[in-house]
Order: sequence, then structure tokens, then C-alpha cells
Amino acid sequence: MNFIDVEPTLENYWRAIILFGKNTASYKFALAKSLIDISLAKDSDLISLEDLALPYAMHLCEHLKHNPKQSTFKSGKFINACYDFNNQAIGQDELMHITTKEGFKYVLDAFHVVNTKAVNERFFDVIDEQFFIDERKYNKGIRLTDNLFKLFYVFDNSADNLNQETESRWNLVEKAWALNMNKNLLSVEYDNATKQLFTQDTNHRRTDITCSRGALNGYQKSRCFYCFTPISIASYHSMLADVDHFFPHTLKPQVANAGCCRPVNVDGVWNLVLSCTDCNRGENGKFAQVPAPQLLQRLHTRNEYLINSHHPLRETLIMQTGKNERSRQYFLQKSFKFSKEHLLHIWQPMPKASQLF
Repeated sequence: MNFIDVEPTLENYWRAIILFGKNTASYKFALAKSLIDISLAKDSDLISLEDLALPYAMHLCEHLKHNPKQSTFKSGKFINACYDFNNQAIGQDELMHITTKEGFKYVLDAFHVVNTKAVNERFFDVIDEQFFIDERKYNKGIRLTDNLFKLFYVFDNSADNLNQETESRWNLVEKAWALNMNKNLLSVEYDNATKQLFTQDTNHRRTDITCSRGALNGYQKSRCFYCFTPISIASYHSMLADVDHFFPHTLKPQVANAGCCRPVNVDGVWNLVLSCTDCNRGENGKFAQVPAPQLLQRLHTRNEYLINSHHPLRETLIMQTGKNERSRQYFLQKSFKFSKEHLLHIWQPMPKASQLF
């Protein structure tokens, strides 16, 4: 995976798991959130299934309150137990017992698998750096690796970003299932006022999906899209990222009047990037200028990451920019030409770090 090869850090191995794993259920996200919780406590590196069961189940219970569909297949004993707990039909002890017995059948094996492909009718592509070792056969639990503690024991900006990215990805996937992705979650757009990604159903009723910063940050490895300076998605942080329209939002009236020759909606996900404040609105910032062709190629790379991370944004990007990579490159070139004709000026900042995507 080029995503990891360019910068093989622990942060990006974690992002590969969250962003590029194939999702048929949200259990991987619940396990990821539980691992973060446990690593912060750091009582021991050997975690029994009983100790892991409650935080794991509680994360799912919390999401079930707002999004009842947490998988693409029929609910089993584990997810039904989470429903029963929310409905006060069973208590915490019973929930923990059922989770220990039923909740870990597949998720522990699948957690480190990303970018799945068929090899002799089996699906596997396990990342090199892992965050726990499965010891159910010997110790009835898992052993946390130093990798996990390095990421989350010191809860710094990086850890906070990864936690929010995990939550945002979970929100995206479960919302896709809830809305019947193939029909409704194709026109994901951006609300400039709330900084949220949203979609509309056939009756034009709006549904907010998740925070745009959390949804996009992992693909940019927590760096400014333009200059690669570190950014954050934590609201309290001094380097809080701006959500920027690659082709400036000021083009919106011209796009509306361009008829059949216009590029696709500038508020589409394809045109959103995260930027440091200097590049977006600093003294030498982009403002209403057109990013240089080198930056256009970077946008294409980022969009291909989105497409290769399975649903739900895959379908959105394909609908907005083209069915294959060649047509998507043509779409961006057409958008560049349109923008340059209307805005004239080309902009490119000095890079502040090595190119990472």
C-alpha cells in the first residue's frame, strides 16, 4: 500500500486499519475504541476477553442508540445482547458474559487485515506493525504490543486525532448502512457553516453524517494538504485545520451559470481538503486563487485514497468525478481549466516538509 510505504509510521499503520479495512460490521471500530481506552489505563499488557468485553460492548451500545444498523448481515447473539442492554432487558454482567462468548469470533482475526484481496480463495493482507497479539489459545485474551502504548499512552495531539478519525469513520460507515448506501449516500456534500458532511434523501430531508475534519484528516496523515505542516482536528488545538475548497468556493456562482460545461459541485467531497491557516488565509494564503498543477495531482492521489478505502465515500467520489481513474483525471483537468479561466491567478506555497501523499 503506497499510503503506508511513503511514511511507515505507527500512526499511518493505525490509519490503514481504520480507513482501508473492508467493513461488513462496525465491530472493528468498537474494538479500536476499546484498545484506545485500555492503552490509556495501562494496567497490564495481557488483556483477558472478560476485561475487554465490557468497554467493547459499551461502545457498540452507545452507537446503537443512534444508529441501529451496525452490520450488513443479520444480527446475531452479540449485537442482540447490546440491544437488550440498551432496552434494560439484561444487566451489565449478562452483557459481558455474552460478549465474551460471542463478540470476538471474527473481529480479532480481522482487525489487522487491510486492502483485502483474493489469494487462493482466502482474503488476507495483514499489516506489518500490529497493535495486539491474539493469545486466546493460551491465555484466553490478547496481549497489547508496545506499538499501541506508543500511540495512545501519552494522549497527545496525534492520539486525539486518531481517536476522532476512528469515530468519524465509524459514523460514515454506519450512516451508509442506515441510509441504504447504494441509493442515498451518493451525494455527500459539505456545510460551510457547521463543518459537517451531510446528505439528503429523496424527499430532500437532510441528514448530517459526521465532522468533515475527522472524515478527511486520516487520508492527509494529519498534515496540511498544501505545505505538509502538521495540523490537528482537535477543537482546542492551536493548529486546528481549516476545511478548504481546493477550487475556491467563490467559483460557486460561475459554476451555477456555466450550464452543461460546468464541473461538479464545488461543495462535493472531492473538492474538500484540510489546510493550515497560513495556506488557507494567511498573508500569502490561497484565498481565491487556483492551486498549481502539482497540487492538482496531489488532489487526485488523495481522492484515489478515498475511493480505495471502500464505502461509503468511494461511491460518492466515483459519482462526482468519474467511473475510472482516467475519467477522474480528465474531470480534474477540466475543473482546473474552468477555474483558471475565471480566477486567472495560480498559487503554490513553499513546502514545509517532505511530500507524504
